[in-house]
Amino acid sequence: MNKTVGTIWNETLEFIRDNVDEQCYATWFIPIKPVKNQGSVLTVQVPSKFFYEYLEENYIQLLKAGITKSLGEGAKLVYSIVLENTYDNSNPPTMKLPSSGRRKHKPQSVHMPVALANEKSIKNPFVIPGLQKLNIDSQLNPNYTFENFIEGDCNRLARSAGMAVGKSPGGTAFNPLMLYGGVGLGKTHLAHAIGVEIKDNYQEKTVLYVSAEKFTQQFIDSIRNNTKNDFVHFYQMIDVLVIDDVQSFSGKEKTQDVFFEIFNHLHQNGKQIILTSDRAPVELQGMEQRLLSRFKWGLSADLQKPGLETRVAILGKKLYNDGIEVDDDIVEFIAYSINSNVRELEGALISILAQSSLNKKEITMELVKSMVDKFVKSTTREISIDFIQKVVCDYFDMPLELLKSKTRKREIVQARQLSMYFSKQLTKNSLASIGQQCGNKDHATVLHACRTVNNLKETDKRFKTYVDDLQKRLTLA
Repeated sequence: MNKTVGTIWNETLEFIRDNVDEQCYATWFIPIKPVKNQGSVLTVQVPSKFFYEYLEENYIQLLKAGITKSLGEGAKLVYSIVLENTYDNSNPPTMKLPSSGRRKHKPQSVHMPVALANEKSIKNPFVIPGLQKLNIDSQLNPNYTFENFIEGDCNRLARSAGMAVGKSPGGTAFNPLMLYGGVGLGKTHLAHAIGVEIKDNYQEKTVLYVSAEKFTQQFIDSIRNNTKNDFVHFYQMIDVLVIDDVQSFSGKEKTQDVFFEIFNHLHQNGKQIILTSDRAPVELQGMEQRLLSRFKWGLSADLQKPGLETRVAILGKKLYNDGIEVDDDIVEFIAYSINSNVRELEGALISILAQSSLNKKEITMELVKSMVDKFVKSTTREISIDFIQKVVCDYFDMPLELLKSKTRKREIVQARQLSMYFSKQLTKNSLASIGQQCGNKDHATVLHACRTVNNLKETDKRFKTYVDDLQKRLTLA
């Protein structure tokens, strides 16, 4: 008996619900409405283009598995997107594309077929005899490219080295190329971007992205199945090997031994190796010295927390790609408020866009502030130097560039000293770091500024008012 479209979708939702948390399920899957089913093609309706793109980027494999489970092999998914360019209580919000003007029109459906069944999945190198290179899927995310990776002082070296490797894999001094840095700073994005660039420039090369955890699990399976030689042979066939989160090898001696063997073979044959880690090679614990020495052969490039300008650029690029217009002051507010890493910054923006789309509300400063407040509370935001400088500049009605300039005008100097004073009081940054971000001053200048502020607030009533007002603004922010 043929299943109804409702039954198919309910079975798919049951599968999805078992694989995501409740908040994610309620936000991204409950709003999807099943429309029709023709053979093995299921059509579903989503609220907006943004919604469709987010599903495609983050949950396509989960949707594929759920629909295939219900409909069987060969299942396909078609999206129907309702568009309406007005803001009121009954219509969804405008999502303006960069190339089109804002105009009202009747809702329409845009069908975007996704041939789920044709997507390649990684081939198991342990059970397929006579494995050929053409059978290997790169496992790269095509959405992670250099074009949508924003360059800034925080990542310029890593991005430049990645571009060089992308143009000449195995032909530069950056082999291996190790990208390291904290959580959410773009290491994985950049690693994928290098792989995508290589695939575009050298279609004949075999590129493989794999997490260190996945590599370890495959190795364990090969030991269990007595197919270690097949496992090693498989990885020695790769032209460009990308290993993500290599710190996961820590303490796993056998895994390190087999990776050392594969590493040597690839490197000696001019193959490119790209690694990512949450820390520099010298800080990796539980790793064999001979492997660490190999990591240091090429280039180790760090990715740091993005500065204010980079954060604004990241948000602007994301909004542009999604075809959404938001006022500059709203973008700046988000950038000032979320300063920990790129992942949390984009997460906050996605939450705001989802709230706007699902509740049919325009993106206003009031909406953004309410969302950021919730997000910040859940991530325990730490006040940043950028935020302090913003508050001080707004208080004295002066541009940020003037605060960071070399001018010695009394009012500018006092504002700069107040920024340094509150940065020392309210952040965990070193004196040298505070000075660098306040106009490339040294630590002695920061110490002098703090002493000056302490003296003036005791002897100058007007200046004490400045300090008290700024203290309130910063602690209540």
